[in-house]
Amino acid sequence: MDTKGRLVAGSHNRNEFVLINADDIGRVTSVKELTGQICQICGDEIEFSVDGEPFVACNECAFPVCRPCYEYERREGNQACPQCKTRYKRIKGSPRVDGDEDEDEFDDLEHEFDYNEYEQQHIAGAPLSSRGIGRTASGITTHSEMDPSALNSEIPLLTYGQEDDTISADKHALIIPPFRGKRVHPMPSSDSSMTFPPRPMDPKKDLAVYGYGTVAWKERMEEWKRKQNEKLQVVKHQGGKGSGDELDDADLPKMDEGRQPLSRKIPIPSSKISPYRIVILLRMAILGLFFHYRIRHPVNDAYGLWLTSIICEIWFAISWIFDQFPKWFPIKRETYLDRLSLRYEKEGKPSELAPVDIFVSTVDPLKEPPLITANTVLSILAVDYPIDKVACYVSDDGAAMLTFEALSETSEFARKWVPFCKKFKIEPRAPEWYFAQKVDYLRDKVEPTFVRERRAMKREYEEFKVRINALVAMAQKVPEEGWTMQDGTPWPGNNVRDHPGMIQVFLGQNGVRDIEGNELPRLIYVSREKRPGYEHHKKAGAMNSLIRVSAVISNAPYLLNVDCDHYINNSKALREAMCFMMDPQAGKKICYVQFPQRFDGIDRHDRYSNRNVVFFDINMKGLDGIQGPIYVGTGCVFRRQALYGYDAPKKAKPPGKTCNCWPKWCCCCFGSRKKTKKGKSGKSKDNKKKTKNSQALTQIHALENIEEGIEGIDSEKSALMPQVKFEKKFGQSPVFIASVLLENGGVPAGATSASLLKEAIHVISCGYEDKTEWGKEVGWIYGSVTEDILTGFKMHCHGWRSVYCMPKRPAFKGSAPINLSDRLHQVLRWALGSVEILLSRHCPIWYGYGCGLKPLERFSYINSVVYPLTSLPLLAYCALPAVCLLTGKFIVPEISNYASIIFMGMFISIAVTSVLEMQWGGVGIDDLWRNEQFWVIGGVSSHFFALIQGLLKVLAGVNTNFTVTSKAADDGEFSDLYLFKWTSLLIPPMTLMIINIIGVVVGVSDAINNGYESWGPLFGRLFFALWVIVHLYPFLKGFMGRQDRLPTIIVVWSILLASIFSLLWVRINPFLSRDGIVLEVCGLDCN
Repeated sequence: MDTKGRLVAGSHNRNEFVLINADDIGRVTSVKELTGQICQICGDEIEFSVDGEPFVACNECAFPVCRPCYEYERREGNQACPQCKTRYKRIKGSPRVDGDEDEDEFDDLEHEFDYNEYEQQHIAGAPLSSRGIGRTASGITTHSEMDPSALNSEIPLLTYGQEDDTISADKHALIIPPFRGKRVHPMPSSDSSMTFPPRPMDPKKDLAVYGYGTVAWKERMEEWKRKQNEKLQVVKHQGGKGSGDELDDADLPKMDEGRQPLSRKIPIPSSKISPYRIVILLRMAILGLFFHYRIRHPVNDAYGLWLTSIICEIWFAISWIFDQFPKWFPIKRETYLDRLSLRYEKEGKPSELAPVDIFVSTVDPLKEPPLITANTVLSILAVDYPIDKVACYVSDDGAAMLTFEALSETSEFARKWVPFCKKFKIEPRAPEWYFAQKVDYLRDKVEPTFVRERRAMKREYEEFKVRINALVAMAQKVPEEGWTMQDGTPWPGNNVRDHPGMIQVFLGQNGVRDIEGNELPRLIYVSREKRPGYEHHKKAGAMNSLIRVSAVISNAPYLLNVDCDHYINNSKALREAMCFMMDPQAGKKICYVQFPQRFDGIDRHDRYSNRNVVFFDINMKGLDGIQGPIYVGTGCVFRRQALYGYDAPKKAKPPGKTCNCWPKWCCCCFGSRKKTKKGKSGKSKDNKKKTKNSQALTQIHALENIEEGIEGIDSEKSALMPQVKFEKKFGQSPVFIASVLLENGGVPAGATSASLLKEAIHVISCGYEDKTEWGKEVGWIYGSVTEDILTGFKMHCHGWRSVYCMPKRPAFKGSAPINLSDRLHQVLRWALGSVEILLSRHCPIWYGYGCGLKPLERFSYINSVVYPLTSLPLLAYCALPAVCLLTGKFIVPEISNYASIIFMGMFISIAVTSVLEMQWGGVGIDDLWRNEQFWVIGGVSSHFFALIQGLLKVLAGVNTNFTVTSKAADDGEFSDLYLFKWTSLLIPPMTLMIINIIGVVVGVSDAINNGYESWGPLFGRLFFALWVIVHLYPFLKGFMGRQDRLPTIIVVWSILLASIFSLLWVRINPFLSRDGIVLEVCGLDCN
């Protein structure tokens, strides 16, 4: 799509289409100016050649004629230019016709027999015409029209059933019959002495009926041998250790490294996983004994406290089961990037790696700094992947001119940054984090040119930052009349809630090149249309708009989505994903490849568990061994067809085996036959269901007769009915539907720039998704603020599996909210999305049975939506210690020896399980403890408010928001860590902290007053209360903020010890007599 560097804005519903010239170079007044020249014969747009230049048929007068008309005139017309009457010369890639033998300088032997580009020509046409043999008006050569004098005597001649005595035996050609099916390469015969009798042919019949009909088979055989030799030189031969014999690529020789799998599973060693599973089973048994004792021994004088604790403990056990068993089959994976290159990047040939469309989403540039977004875009443009196979789409859902201008500056800086990254192979390729590295950059690169260019590039980046920061400062104050572009045109997105759709192609194959003259990946700005009265579905709606607009423009078969603050930290991240997606053996059933999230700018203590290491390094590895990890919203490579709602491909099962060794009257065999019949009937039902589900796939082939939506829809009913069904699913865009049918991607054939431009605006219009399945079965799924969980869940229900990829160098890195208030609000949003899913029809508790979702995978999804419910028992359980200390009661009766053993076994099993998880997951004890602490902090605050907010929203339709206000800030490396913001989420944990501290003080004072006997029961209550205080300690530290002179722990212990010693002082006051007050006679005479 060529927009010549102009911003395209429009609204399909309002029939608006505006081309804005932001650079003030030649105003555009009509759409046809974007499409180049028009063919004067058929009226179609003239295409561009592979060199990026318009197609020129006549080199004398350059009369505008498109390539199809040029081919038609040479094949069936007068072979001359309509204007100057000069004979058309053969152009590279065109088939030969009569009269081309004198134009050797225009020969194109490489494409001599490439018939795929010209399917309308018959097989025998090109090779016969290249030797002076004429052809009829239909394009088929007949025997009666052949001129024997034009035949070269050195070329073997055809025989028709009988040998010609005038032709020597070594001049006869072998006729190869056509193969009715999938085209395969001919295999050379191992016995060179074997001869084949010539096949009889009827001279009256057409040559095309018999296959090739010429000596082309010899040339094809030589070409095939040459290709095989080239591949043998490229790959590394390994003898007889080939394990990929069953793969389906017939081009590569067997037992080569290029034929090996592109990845492999690495199971956890049995020395680690077997004890882990044994401890889990033992913990289950101990848990049963624990509940047996707790239920059989109630506390009569504190029955309410006992019953509350029992209910909470039962829920904790259920939650633990849902969390624990999906970790039963943890695995690791390893990729082979060298094999990927050997298989798809052969020396001297274009790369065969699949194209990838990359989505970057942003909304508010004042909350998501443009400099961060620019670094993310720069890391994408400099990724280690073929340039022509990468397209970056930036979704600006806030229609901010600041984002648009920042991307314009980014595209200009990319011309210098991208060649610098690829020349010196630096990591990471986001300049902000590359220049911030505290490493010796001269250690491995000592060339003087690198030092010089690095310093120059750093100066360029500092200037780039100044320009971006100037734009941000300018955007702080919006003019009353709104923003205006450089040419005086008002910015279309001045009204954020009412603006047309906008598309701007900043970089592309035919656009701006880098400073070294090389092409750059595509960079496309997209802002979907927004109008009042329409539901836009926030981020999920923006991502679905990107799916459609990318399908119209580039239509890559794979998609990568990242947040605007997640840059590519490993330039080979796309190759890592392709090792799974493009694996011919296992890649066809993979819907997405999820990478772990890693973060920058977090202090080493990570007090609020921002890194979330336990989830990404333990839970996700466990899920990878079942059906794959859940989708976490960013850093994920998708298969486009999976996002379209199609089922995963299924393998045909072999027929079941039956036994014929028993008599027919045998009850066993009789029973088996009944089961077989029942199974057959069930199978027929399954086949019907499968046929219904794959009905859309079957209808794909019926749409091949529609001219890709360019010329319109066929009026015949047979073609119209499938089109209507596709429109109900994907929307009323014939061009988008045509792109859906291309499983391997690519723009539909015959599409013009003008039609693609109009369709791109059409598919991002606000009413496009009305009465379609977008957001229900297609694309990102609506219905929750955590659309990522729903989207991954629907794909797994369709039978797809996902893969968890953890390269040694993290693939992506992002920014995390490291202060307490922002972290709690992030957790609140996640928990609210889980509550919305729990109360919807897509809840994994009751949705998706009888499909491809595995039971343990369902356990994981259930745990991901029910965990906010844990906030209620957790709040009650954390308040119980304070109540017990204040009332003098306890939830457990007097402990016997049997109970002591059970309790000790429970605590030991919990500790051992955690230690073993740390071993096979590679997680440190600090990360595990921080995760445990924040589970309590988030559970009693964010999860509780999310549950209330979700219930009010779903049941009563009331939306509630919890605002954040800044109170204080400090300067420093981790200044955000000590930034205190007051929010309602802080009330529950603060209340629990205060009442537990008061309970400890009261309990100790009560024990001091009551004597020695009361200290024994107090220890259990004190342990319970201190468990709560220790888990809430990071909250208290964040609440108190930075204490430059006095650590927080000293403040806490000072308060506790001061209270205890004060009570002790009251108890042992030496100035107070223990026998009562003694009255003595005053010695003074008051009278």
